[in-house]
Amino acid sequence: MTAEEVEAIVGGYHGDPFRVLGPHSLEAGWVVRAFLPQAQCVAVVDAGPRTQMKKKHNAGFFEAELPGEIRPYRLELTRYDGSVQVVEDPYRFPPVMTEYEIYLHGEGTNFQSYDTLGAHFKEVEGVRGVQFAVWAPNAISVSVTADFNDWDTRRQPMRKRNGGLWELFIPAVEEGAAYKYHVRSRFFGYEQLKADPYGFGSEVPPKSASVVRELDRYRWRDAEWMEARGKRDWLREPVSVYEVHLESWMRRPKGEYLSYREMGQKLVEYVKFMNFTHVEMMPMMEHPFSGSWGYQITGYYAPTARFGTPEDFMHLIDRFHQEGIGVIVDWVPAHFPKDAHGLAFFDGSALYEHEDPRKGEHRDWGTLIFNFGRNEVREFLISNALFWLKKYHIDGLRVDAVASILYLDYSRKAGEWVPNRYGGNENLEAIDFLRRFNELAHEVPGAVTIAEESTAFTGVSRPVYANGLGFTMKWNMGWMHDMLHYFAENPVNRKYHHNNITFSMIYAFTENFVLPISHDEVVHGKQSLISRMPGDDWQKFANVRAFLAYMVAHPGKKLLFMGCEVGQWEEWNYAGSVRWDLLQFERHRKLQNLVRELNAFYRKHPALHQVDFHPSGFEWVDLHDVDNSIIAFLRRAEKPEDFLFFACNFTPVVRTGYSFGVPVAGFYEEIFNTDAKMFGGGDVGNSGGVISAPEPKHGREHSISITLPPLAVVAFRLMPG
Repeated sequence: MTAEEVEAIVGGYHGDPFRVLGPHSLEAGWVVRAFLPQAQCVAVVDAGPRTQMKKKHNAGFFEAELPGEIRPYRLELTRYDGSVQVVEDPYRFPPVMTEYEIYLHGEGTNFQSYDTLGAHFKEVEGVRGVQFAVWAPNAISVSVTADFNDWDTRRQPMRKRNGGLWELFIPAVEEGAAYKYHVRSRFFGYEQLKADPYGFGSEVPPKSASVVRELDRYRWRDAEWMEARGKRDWLREPVSVYEVHLESWMRRPKGEYLSYREMGQKLVEYVKFMNFTHVEMMPMMEHPFSGSWGYQITGYYAPTARFGTPEDFMHLIDRFHQEGIGVIVDWVPAHFPKDAHGLAFFDGSALYEHEDPRKGEHRDWGTLIFNFGRNEVREFLISNALFWLKKYHIDGLRVDAVASILYLDYSRKAGEWVPNRYGGNENLEAIDFLRRFNELAHEVPGAVTIAEESTAFTGVSRPVYANGLGFTMKWNMGWMHDMLHYFAENPVNRKYHHNNITFSMIYAFTENFVLPISHDEVVHGKQSLISRMPGDDWQKFANVRAFLAYMVAHPGKKLLFMGCEVGQWEEWNYAGSVRWDLLQFERHRKLQNLVRELNAFYRKHPALHQVDFHPSGFEWVDLHDVDNSIIAFLRRAEKPEDFLFFACNFTPVVRTGYSFGVPVAGFYEEIFNTDAKMFGGGDVGNSGGVISAPEPKHGREHSISITLPPLAVVAFRLMPG
């Protein structure tokens, strides 16, 4: 040991602290060295006679020579206030990470890297503590800096392993300890306190430290759900999703957030009451800025501390499962923010991102793009996806902004992007990443993945073995835009836009589609769903009822954003709450009732969900009545004889004696009518049903003559003979 090395230790920039600190053999006996600037004096105990250590540097560097062989020991510290503390020396313990784990990390194939990196409770040589591990290959030193060492960046430097991994076992660290890594780079003199990329917990923003959390203590009570989930085929089952922003779904009277455990009662009960099959949470991973809605994540492995602890979040998921409700969460591998404590420029280099801003920066969003070509980055993201599916029992991941991942020129002008090796605009490394992610995610029994993808990229929801990306489903953004545009038109003009409500059937079976009315459609000046509708209040509500009923009847799974179901007039405000006070008014209560009954109707009838992704599940009856803005069609179950007939009238005019061809003769019971009084309509209908007549219509031998209510959708089923 040289004087320069001592200076490096006390200065916090020694790259190999275990070469200096801890126990070391001598020709005669052994020596213990420790850097303890908080101590006035230190003694070695429990290794024989108590041995006082000599202060070799005024900054707090101590040394003691002992006879015999190296033995376990502890350190007795006398602080400047006179208090005495006996502690374990972190520098007497061996490495914890195995060479195999290090090898897999470099290869990028340790897809449970969350079991290796981050902060984990361990017992080493009979001593309980926390093993810290982080990847920072371009750092000259990394130290654990925490509340348990007074946030002194010098006191607990880590051991460097191969592949740029750093680790340190620190005894006696307790649950809830806040910590960061102080990273000192070999480049540019850069040094920064960084949150743990694999941290399982975090402080409540605006604080930004990671928090030591134990994840294996929670006792799950959803075994029945998890076992059944693995046997289910969600493509054949009803999927009606309630999209929620946890921060603004509901607040306490003075505007405070609900906790995860409060949501475990109120939100779970509400989703069940409304007959949704699933809830989808906008990103609940830790994020510093609420205005990003959770889409700019710094803590990929930590549920936001705004609403409670990781165990509290597990309780929320558990409660949903106990009530038979699936949980989907938004997952954001497309980009990450530039916050100093986050992943950006992590070790003084572009570690997680690309160095070239033409590949590594989303200028529209002010964020950075992951380097999908780097083994360790792919491992970080895929492990993260599997972490939520396995550790938190999440049922599905909705992947945000997939188009921005797929294309190198996404939202870029000529000269602002770099072509791939073939000269094209596809991000080949990202495509490989998405395929591998989907393969591994689908190895988790019953798990689903859903892409928010807005382009015509081929095979998004087709298996990887069939040259697809491998997602279970994809959002149908085209249907959403066409429908919202159509319904915003005055009914007088809808005949000029008839194609908007029929065109989707041209491509409806090219992907496994979800029909989304999401948060993006009720914000940034787009207006709320009901505010988009033309006409007076009665017509606005009638239009929303017809819109939602056509959505349920149309092939594809369903998604509705919170607030739409109660007819909220204002756009969504992330800093507020759904306008639950509107339910004091009858029209809003009845609209909510419509959504509840539509969900029940959808779940009850196999014709509405069993064959969503094949042409045999849908059949036009009449799509040509442009002047009257009327369409009619059939939905069929796996058994073709199990079908429902729908007729839609998108004008405010009652149509009586309107004839449609039907496949089979018999009595057609009216089983749903959006104009029913219970939903706020005028109760125009068909007195329970109609009998077909042997009069050919629309290429069929039999037909029914019905009354079409204004701005309404009616559904019929053939009664058994």
